[in-house]
Amino acid sequence: MKDLTLETLIAVFEEIFGRGLFWAMVAAAVLVTLGWLYVLIRDRSLGMRQFLVAQLFMPVGAVLAVWFVMAMTDSRLADIGGPVDVIVFLGIAAMGAVGSAILVYTAERLLVRRRAPAQD
Repeated sequence: MKDLTLETLIAVFEEIFGRGLFWAMVAAAVLVTLGWLYVLIRDRSLGMRQFLVAQLFMPVGAVLAVWFVMAMTDSRLADIGGPVDVIVFLGIAAMGAVGSAILVYTAERLLVRRRAPAQD
């Protein structure tokens, strides 16, 4: 593997996760991202309370992402071999944290009915 191309990365991810699961994860990521953009455009601002709740779910998302990748690759923490493995591990955790925050925020804004302002 001389060059790191998009086709190579797709092939590696399809090998790790399986073709169906990989493309299902891509579709889910696209749907959540589109939902998040819809909410941002619709509301024209961030709901700070929902954003705080979403941030509280970030550690859960990080742990679940690392656990999921370790389960799919049949690895253990003892298999970490060097600095590159730790960097990849931290990258997976960061993507899981951000993804869970976006998912929770989007779900909150789409599913929870907004209250009408009180009229005096």
